[in-house]
Amino acid sequence: MLTQVLFAIAIILLGSLVEGFGFGLSLGTRWPYTRNILTLLVRGDPEAAHRVVATTLGLIGVALVVLHPDAATITGLALIVATALFGMGTLHVLAGRAPAFVHGTHGLLAYSVLVSYLVGLRYPDIHFLQYLDTSIALHAVFLAIFLGGMTTGQRGFGQPIEPFVAPKRASQWTVAIHILAALLVVGTLGWMMPAYPVAFYLAIAQFAVGFLLFHGVNLRPKAPGAVVVFHQAMVLAITLAIVLNWQV
Repeated sequence: MLTQVLFAIAIILLGSLVEGFGFGLSLGTRWPYTRNILTLLVRGDPEAAHRVVATTLGLIGVALVVLHPDAATITGLALIVATALFGMGTLHVLAGRAPAFVHGTHGLLAYSVLVSYLVGLRYPDIHFLQYLDTSIALHAVFLAIFLGGMTTGQRGFGQPIEPFVAPKRASQWTVAIHILAALLVVGTLGWMMPAYPVAFYLAIAQFAVGFLLFHGVNLRPKAPGAVVVFHQAMVLAITLAIVLNWQV
């Protein structure tokens, strides 16, 4: 279960490297592999690494179900399969052939995989869905994650969002709603204080990081850079702080 948590974190960070450095369509829309995927992996293509690590996560998920079939391992594997299928869909979103909600759903499912194994590790007597149902803080975070993926999908591959005061295009409306969701995360965690102090302070900092990311996307829309990775790392930290109940 710990290995699955670590691999899930690695996959999310690799996904942010793919987005941040413009590798989203480096393998085209061919999925899951190309004949030279291992060569590309050795050359440092994060999209190739993303797919190879995702395969490893899936194989370990299957092994866990075979060795210890219970609600936690079966749920984890089901979420991995769903994430992989929507991962294929994200390629078509970037290519302009699928709606943005596919990209948002992929991000939501990726975090669900992480949390499902994390809950199984940290709270073995509680099922993931039961935990999720009672975790108000995660509801807000998951909404922001979904809208963050929607933002990436809506703007299109290598396209800027462009600065705005009043949103005019679909991508700008998605950003505006995403900002409201980020404020909801801060407000929810603040309302629940002192239950999740570390998550609350991280969420405040993340709000500022989000504006840096917005600037980076407009400055270099094809490859915004490391700020994408930092933004995703902050989301991971907030999620871990909530589930593991990190205290100051």
